[in-house]
Amino acid sequence: MATGELNPNHYPARRAAQVVQHYLNTRYGSPFRLIGVQTVHSGNAEDVADSGRKYQLELSVNDIITNTTKTCSAELFFPKGKGQQPPEVKASCEELLKIDIKAQEEALYQKYKTNQTLMSAQYLPDSHGHIEPDMKPFWHLGILASSFIMLNESTENTLYNVAQVANITQLTTEEDHLEFDCHTLLHEMVSQEIIHWKMLFTWSPAEGVKVVQMKRLPHRHEREKSPKTN
Repeated sequence: MATGELNPNHYPARRAAQVVQHYLNTRYGSPFRLIGVQTVHSGNAEDVADSGRKYQLELSVNDIITNTTKTCSAELFFPKGKGQQPPEVKASCEELLKIDIKAQEEALYQKYKTNQTLMSAQYLPDSHGHIEPDMKPFWHLGILASSFIMLNESTENTLYNVAQVANITQLTTEEDHLEFDCHTLLHEMVSQEIIHWKMLFTWSPAEGVKVVQMKRLPHRHEREKSPKTN
């Protein structure tokens, strides 16, 4: 692994920046605020004794929905040792919160909290890359919930994106949030593997996204080999 100053365009810096993107989405994300890394300006990496590796990055992040770009600094630590441990990330970009989306969030919340029919959607986006406009907030929610998984699963050698929200279904709840069962397809771009995950998560304007349960599903060929039961 490279140490010292990193080329911002090369994989070590880009992979670390993707982890920062997942972290920022878990912290600031909303159906109406979705964060992506636009540019890595600089970075460096160093070994920390035998415990892991530390990265420091300067980067620009973009709110994809409002097309607002801000700069931020980030520090990441990838632990070494037995078993995979999630990276530790320190980053903030409070400037992104200056764009007021409270009215949009509240309207979405009230619409689906009071709806007699529970929302359900499949294949966001479809095979042509299309998403119906009224389903885009749920595509964004699927990405935000998946960001918790991608952050937890990331290492120095991975690069995760959401390929598709295969299914998202609203569940009945008496609590002050919306609750969803969700099946997402994650694309690990280094190995080119498509990984299926099931999640149970909640969202409200006050509390944001909270993932209650997450489970990695077997590969398709493994599911096909599983014995059938009556």
